[in-house]
Amino acid sequence: MAVNKTLAMRLLEGKKVAYEAIGYDSSERDAEKIALQLGVPPEQVFKTLVVAAPKDGRSSSKPMLAIVPANRQLDLKKLAKLVGAKKLKMATHQEAEAMTGLQVGGISPLALINKGFAMYLDERAEAQTRIFVSAGERGTQIKLSPKDLRKLTGARVVDLSSEGVEEEGAE
Repeated sequence: MAVNKTLAMRLLEGKKVAYEAIGYDSSERDAEKIALQLGVPPEQVFKTLVVAAPKDGRSSSKPMLAIVPANRQLDLKKLAKLVGAKKLKMATHQEAEAMTGLQVGGISPLALINKGFAMYLDERAEAQTRIFVSAGERGTQIKLSPKDLRKLTGARVVDLSSEGVEEEGAE
């Protein structure tokens, strides 16, 4: 499947970071089903979820990107504790698209570097030699090392997922 060059791919090429772009059916937005299409285990495919900035009045509050494995759910309580907020809320699909300028299902941490998001990568990424993240558009995933993703995005590696039911929100 042919893929278009995205901002994320140009960034990786500009930084001389090895990656592979892989296409899939762009009508699919479920990360576990995308893993099936790619023929890889779901713990290798990471979804990027948008979390609204905490409403605690702190000027340093930023919206967040939580990058978690397809087969796990973002644990908002863990993330809230980590950032010192009482409560966090997932951005709605509409809010996520407005905040990122990207379509839900195509939100890429690599396309949002220096865009004012605090980024958090689930620690389970470290167990993988290569992971998949969105290339910044539906229908294309980027395969790269978690170390390169962390280095480029400045994401903090933390435990922020659980096996529970996903909270309402966007990816």
